[in-house]
Amino acid sequence: MKKSFLWQWLAPLLAIPFIASCNGTPVQNTGSAASAASGINASAASNTATEISQAVDAATSKKVSENLTKKMQKAFTLKGAELNIQSVYTTPFKGIYEVVITGNQIIYTDENADYIILGNLLDLQHHKNLTEQRLSDLSKVDFDKLPLDKAIKEVRGNGQHIMAVFSDPDCPFCKKLEEEIAQIDNVTVYTFLMPVPELHPKAQNKSVQIWCQKDRTTAWTAWMRHNKEPASVANCNNPVAETMKLGDKLGFTGTPTIIFPNGKTISGLMRKNDLEQELNKNQK
Repeated sequence: MKKSFLWQWLAPLLAIPFIASCNGTPVQNTGSAASAASGINASAASNTATEISQAVDAATSKKVSENLTKKMQKAFTLKGAELNIQSVYTTPFKGIYEVVITGNQIIYTDENADYIILGNLLDLQHHKNLTEQRLSDLSKVDFDKLPLDKAIKEVRGNGQHIMAVFSDPDCPFCKKLEEEIAQIDNVTVYTFLMPVPELHPKAQNKSVQIWCQKDRTTAWTAWMRHNKEPASVANCNNPVAETMKLGDKLGFTGTPTIIFPNGKTISGLMRKNDLEQELNKNQK
């Protein structure tokens, strides 16, 4: 059976959301379709995920990390590859650990790393998606620490609501998001340039060119919303490489990724009505 066929069969069963970001993987937002389909309320007020997820002691963390790295490298012939394990936590299952790896991704394994579990950990008694709650906690960003001077700023209308976006100038979903933003008249948008060279080889140079324009905000919106190429200018001092690294550090694996002032992040395309609702809910 072709992979595409297999994916089409598995996606509805696993409640996998549609692809809406430039990273080639399905987007799963907080309170996503996966939660709705499984009857799990990720936004319910509870500290259950925090209560059951406790950092393990140093010895256990070292053992789990070493075993997992060694066996993953052997299984997938990734000699010398870095798994970049960020932390190891307990779970409600004795002997099963939550492992957070690069990009704020969660996998579950035993101490010897003989088995790996991928997917959502559901608390049926309390109707909660514990994995989504943990991902929500892990993905929170301190908005006040964002280097806003390294972002392209656009104020629409009264600029009352605030958001930041990590965006790639050649990402089609980023362009579609810009079309939705253009319909909102009470928002201030800080755009951090995060080209993804693996997908869009010309995006990094284009990002630099846009940043170096006399009016970078106009150049950005003209390209993203009207497909008007920026004028050719000499490269200048720019933060593009820095903001790319910042996106990686924050665990963003695709564009667009939206950050709200209260720290909530959402990856993927959002339509105007949904975006306005999130803007209203997630200011400070």
